[in-house]
Amino acid sequence: VLSPVLPHLLPCPLEKCPAMGKFAIDKSLEATMHQYQIVGRAAPTPKNPKPKIYRMRIFARNVVLAKSRFWYFMKRLNKAKKSGGELLSVNELHDTSPTKVKNYGIWLRYDSRTNTHNMYKEFRNVNINGAVGQLYQEMAGRHRADPGSIQIIHATSIPDEKCRREHVMEMHDKKLKFPVIKKVPHAAKKLRTTFKAKRPQTFVK
Repeated sequence: VLSPVLPHLLPCPLEKCPAMGKFAIDKSLEATMHQYQIVGRAAPTPKNPKPKIYRMRIFARNVVLAKSRFWYFMKRLNKAKKSGGELLSVNELHDTSPTKVKNYGIWLRYDSRTNTHNMYKEFRNVNINGAVGQLYQEMAGRHRADPGSIQIIHATSIPDEKCRREHVMEMHDKKLKFPVIKKVPHAAKKLRTTFKAKRPQTFVK
């Protein structure tokens, strides 16, 4: 015999759950990429009691993928695997001024369907994580590059005079202006009301 299920006993969805607040977190506002500094080495052995220590800056979606990426490069550098190595520290790095728009230059290598290519790209963003996120989006759209085949060699902020790409340099003009596409006339403050009897006109004839 099936007993009736009471509505208040059903699991509530995330966006309407009282314990989580009125609304869920908007995923589009979260950073897609994070920057980690990982320090590690191969495990000490009687033959090599003091193995060389490596420090890398890794861009990944989370710390688990960053560690996996670290061991991917370690295996290529000195044949050290996760099972035969140790991590000394894992830290997430943050920008010092995340509210200021800056130019970022990124040197990378990626594997296409036919060959391995070196590349240099420039982006404008408020932090380096956003610039790397733009890089992955552009590489997927323009070059059909698989995210796992992209290796970021170097990423840093660059001054305006060292930029090379046209789409970045055109934003450096201090007199830069953007056209007003849609002009909305503002009513006088004494005439503003919450409700109107007729549909408001939101354009200028």
